[in-house]
Amino acid sequence: MDLPKKSLTAFVILTIAIFLPSFTKADEKKVLCFVAHKTSHGFGKHEYFAGCHLMGDWLAETYPGKIESRYSIGWPTDEDKFFKGADSVIFFCTGGGRHLVLGHEEKFDKLMKTGAGIACFHYGVEITKGTGGQGMLNWMGGYFETHWSVNPHWIAEFKVYPDHPAANGLKPFKSDDEWYFHMRFKENMKGVTPILSAIAPAETMKRKDGAHSGNPTVRKAVAAGKPQHVAWAYQRGQDYKNGRGFGFTGLHYHHNWKDDNFRKCVLNGIAWTAQLEIPKNGIEVDRPTQEFLDANAFKYGGAQGRKPPTKK
Repeated sequence: MDLPKKSLTAFVILTIAIFLPSFTKADEKKVLCFVAHKTSHGFGKHEYFAGCHLMGDWLAETYPGKIESRYSIGWPTDEDKFFKGADSVIFFCTGGGRHLVLGHEEKFDKLMKTGAGIACFHYGVEITKGTGGQGMLNWMGGYFETHWSVNPHWIAEFKVYPDHPAANGLKPFKSDDEWYFHMRFKENMKGVTPILSAIAPAETMKRKDGAHSGNPTVRKAVAAGKPQHVAWAYQRGQDYKNGRGFGFTGLHYHHNWKDDNFRKCVLNGIAWTAQLEIPKNGIEVDRPTQEFLDANAFKYGGAQGRKPPTKK
């Protein structure tokens, strides 16, 4: 039986209304918001802003037409505009009492409750206890807590990985970095999946006890040969709309981007927080040369005497 013209029109409109969201959602770009300081160390170390651009460019290359990257040095002046529609917020910045989220915890918590992801790198995983630390526990499942966590330079050897998308394609590797460990995690590691874990050698405990150097609890853990988790994925609950977090304590050295597994772990982790589908073999991009990394660091780190070391 033929439908009346008005009924047919209403039927068509209703059909479009039902199915259009499924079409448009597939076409939407994932919004990645990178929040950084410019840098804090000599050339090739703590290259926050330069590193953010590498991450954004490599992810855009991996997911062509699907990524919108936004960058801010310091907390964004128009935070509502900057974070609008954020799928993941990435902090690669100076931490502790200078962490960029401090002073914005309450409003940022509302963003996290939309289901947006968060990823923090190196110094960006450290934040002061209180609202900052509790926030990171809620958003990312763990953080660097002073007088509990430590920050030695050491060669970490990663041998096995969990069955988790952030670990897709990772192979055993070694990496010399300032790997922070003994993080303050959610109680009983609820929702936390360690991605990179290694046995810290005794030499990591050679410094005296201090806010970042050692304490009785971490010394006991290292002496017992307990694996230390230096990268992890965190699955939040319904109260945060099942948002995701990723912490990675390395990235003191800019040259570590040349390691294929190191680079893959970082990119996998960010992609996972943005709820992107990660290839079975992980995210693979061309290995950068040292010259490329030097140029990147110089471009985004600023001159100010921070020139690449003279080649002999």
